[in-house]
Amino acid sequence: MTASVPLHPVVDAVTRRVVARSATTRAAYLERIRGAAATGPAAGPGRADLGCANLAHAVAACGPDKLTLTASPARNIGIVTAYNDMLSAHQPFETYPARIKAAARAAGGVAQVAGGVPAMCDGITQGRAGMELSLFSRDVIALSTAIALSHDMFDAAVLLGVCDKIVPGLVMGALSFGHLPVLLAPAGPMTSGLLNKEKARVRQAFAAGGADRAELLEAESASYHGPGTCTFFGTANSNQLLMEVMGLHLPGSSFVNPGTALRDALTDEVARRALDAAGDPDKAMGAVVDEKAVVNGIVALLATGGSTNHTMHLVAMAAAAGVQITWDDFSDLSTVVPLLARIYPNGTADVNHFHAAGGTALLIRELLDHGLAHDDVRTVDGPGLSRYTREPFLDGDTLVWREGTTESLDKSVLRSVADPFSPDGGLRVLHGNLGRSVVKTSAVEPDHRVVEAPAVVFDDQDDLLAAFAAGELDGRDLVAVVRYQGPRANGMPELHKLTPALGLLQDRGHQVAIVTDGRMSGASGKVPAALHVTPEAAQGGPLRNVRDGDPVRLDTLNGTLSLLVDADEFDAREPARPAGPSGPTTGTGRELFAAFRAAVGPADTGATVVLPH
Repeated sequence: MTASVPLHPVVDAVTRRVVARSATTRAAYLERIRGAAATGPAAGPGRADLGCANLAHAVAACGPDKLTLTASPARNIGIVTAYNDMLSAHQPFETYPARIKAAARAAGGVAQVAGGVPAMCDGITQGRAGMELSLFSRDVIALSTAIALSHDMFDAAVLLGVCDKIVPGLVMGALSFGHLPVLLAPAGPMTSGLLNKEKARVRQAFAAGGADRAELLEAESASYHGPGTCTFFGTANSNQLLMEVMGLHLPGSSFVNPGTALRDALTDEVARRALDAAGDPDKAMGAVVDEKAVVNGIVALLATGGSTNHTMHLVAMAAAAGVQITWDDFSDLSTVVPLLARIYPNGTADVNHFHAAGGTALLIRELLDHGLAHDDVRTVDGPGLSRYTREPFLDGDTLVWREGTTESLDKSVLRSVADPFSPDGGLRVLHGNLGRSVVKTSAVEPDHRVVEAPAVVFDDQDDLLAAFAAGELDGRDLVAVVRYQGPRANGMPELHKLTPALGLLQDRGHQVAIVTDGRMSGASGKVPAALHVTPEAAQGGPLRNVRDGDPVRLDTLNGTLSLLVDADEFDAREPARPAGPSGPTTGTGRELFAAFRAAVGPADTGATVVLPH
């Protein structure tokens, strides 16, 4: 942001109240990491404090780096990796540790793989029992990251992760070591495959019986076809955008495809930057992730129509740094942050098209030039978000940065603040007698933004699909109430499997909406969906008293979610079932997470187990 452009008054007001709200917790966090810096690696080589037996264990298998670690004050990078070769987004990380080690060695330092974290795929577990472990895996990853970095061997860290719960978990865990500089090294999206519009058409055709399983598999395989992140703008790619805008990626690195020379050069540069940042308090992770950086993250999410999952994940990541944000912060910022990008499911383009049109560099330039983001922040690249209006390229074999384009190269994908797709960011917080919820309106057509219709109530997503298959939902307007899907009930699985069926009912000319205490995934789209309803049914929330036929009004224009029945009669109803977990709690590892279900906080405070709520 140039000095002549004042910060937008709403962005300023939200930031001020976040600072005020966070005063006590942020101060306690900063005091904690300052204490760690005084005795840990940021005060000098942390290995100097290790006993000889401790150090011998740490370097026993270090090969050529053993002497460097024991006989010199060389800096050491801890690598925490989510690599596995089952998931396309994480498969490229197989070669990263070797590259990072070689680059660190060439720069006079050392890198060690400190530990691995699990990385599960919501695309694989969608509609399956394993999905009930998905949200909880974020907190497991945070714990695993803390274990990896707990050895007091490291002067900096590099985190390797991309997808839905992986990045938030890595960040939450690493912020406990906020005295260290921490960089995230992305893997990049797979190249573009089948057009998203065609993929959606085949999915709906299959739901309607107009395509067989072989046709569906062919379409899905043409969409998800190689190494890299899925190319739609779900939670995984929202993660990448947030990490760049919040200063934890190198500028312009989020959406460079894997297996390219530029991707390799950026990975090498991450190692060099991590070594250079060691001991620099301005590049310590706890300094980078402050109130202004978090507000920048919210603004970028809204400006691109990003994943609703970040109304939980970003709340939890911020809390790990002592920063307290609420759904009202998202909602208030959404009223002034215009929608600048159309990326599937909010449009037909994918993230490769977004990147080619100008990508993060142009997005950040637009936000800064119109006072919608804070420039005065710290980043792993240095002071100022304006550094992120540049993009990387190779000059021969040399990695350099140049200023990005000042105008969109494809205005069907990326636009300016002066010519947005929508004047608001397309995220609303709904309040009413059913609780609080969030709804993403960026992909919802104007004539579907208010839905009033009878409730059709389900306690399991499979029951809704069975009713659809039996034709029981045909020929009428409806609000599908899918309850007992919150964190305490069953781990809050994504309900994205319902999207084709509900979308097909809408396409047949009906007013359709969904209200749920579950999640709908970062790919939630054209059907209005009141998500993360809090308090959830399993905690005694009002959803458990809703009955078939009750009129429900979902109004995204006025921000209300209402059950239109007599209040006294509603309060006198017997609950549909007791509070507590719903459905099976054993099998597919679910029995191991009973303690998580009992301890997890509500969605609006991040649905976390490992942080206060």
